[in-house]
Amino acid sequence: MTVTKFQDLPLADRDREWDGPAAEKRVRAWADAKDEPNAAYRDAHLWYDGDKPDNFTSYKLPIADVVGGRLKAVPRGIFAAAAVLDGARGGAGLPKDEISRVKAHLARYYAKMDETPPWDG
Repeated sequence: MTVTKFQDLPLADRDREWDGPAAEKRVRAWADAKDEPNAAYRDAHLWYDGDKPDNFTSYKLPIADVVGGRLKAVPRGIFAAAAVLDGARGGAGLPKDEISRVKAHLARYYAKMDETPPWDG
């Protein structure tokens, strides 16, 4: 199990809609990850199962989309991932010992947006 490395992606406009499945398709095409995930695809997610890195279903908590040909963190995607981690959907099935690391990753994007993560409320 592993938390992805913080990429410090540029932020998309705050009012950009978030559609996770549509973003995943755009990221997969942008990353040229046709048959299996690669490092570029991984950068759009917060966590993946390190025991099965070649399975698309191993990647969870996407926060990025392709905007203007660049991978960008989408604020509404960040908020959606935070809601999952903060209990809305039970942590997305992540191991309990990894949730704090994923929250720390997300907190860096919250700081970039001059926001406070909901768990620090």
